[in-house]
Amino acid sequence: MRTYVLGLPVDAVSLEEAAEWVLAALQRGRRAGEAGMLVVTLNPEIAVLSRTDRALGTAIRHADLSVADGVGITWAARRQGVMLRGRVPGIDLVTRVLELGGSQVDVFLLGGKPGVADAAGQLLQKRYGTRVLGTHHGYFMRPGEVAEVCEQVRSSGASLLLAGLGEGQETFLHQHESDLGATVMIGVGGTLDVLAGKVRRMPGWTTRLGVEWLFRVVLDPRRWRRIPRLWRFAWLVIERRGR
Repeated sequence: MRTYVLGLPVDAVSLEEAAEWVLAALQRGRRAGEAGMLVVTLNPEIAVLSRTDRALGTAIRHADLSVADGVGITWAARRQGVMLRGRVPGIDLVTRVLELGGSQVDVFLLGGKPGVADAAGQLLQKRYGTRVLGTHHGYFMRPGEVAEVCEQVRSSGASLLLAGLGEGQETFLHQHESDLGATVMIGVGGTLDVLAGKVRRMPGWTTRLGVEWLFRVVLDPRRWRRIPRLWRFAWLVIERRGR
């Protein structure tokens, strides 16, 4: 079942169901002429940003699968009378897909600072047997560079593209879905940094209680600028419920 939070789609699936959806899509493959399938891990920050970034909003609304990454999304859906099947954090979705798929999954890792995708790829190969067909850092934005990266992903033959490009990553994936050649594309945010060991995950209990984001904000001053977006999201949800 698909519902909408602030006009953005959210699919009521569990982590296991989302992982199985991705694996089924990879198994079906991509027919000639088809665009890749976009998976969005939706959180309150992205939802707020999409209200001023029209291209981002368009990309999210075209998602083939959109899951509730942030606890705020499940809260907003509940206020609308929709009980989601729990959160589906991006890193949990990625690791579950790779756990279940093992050596049957081939990926291209795109994003992070130079060396991050390489380190993440080594971990995935060792831990899950994943076939990593290529990696590239996330510091490219000039037209010529974008075309080169798209061709590198396409020529690798990878069926799954994990893109950790930060804000606007969904826009990039949507706009270049035909150029990248992947069957499934997932915007994974900082997941590559975690897999590479550059960023430590918060304790499991913070995730279970839905306060992982709060701990990250408290421990990393660079994230403080995101707080206004979280307040904005809460206000938008409450305001809309009152109509």
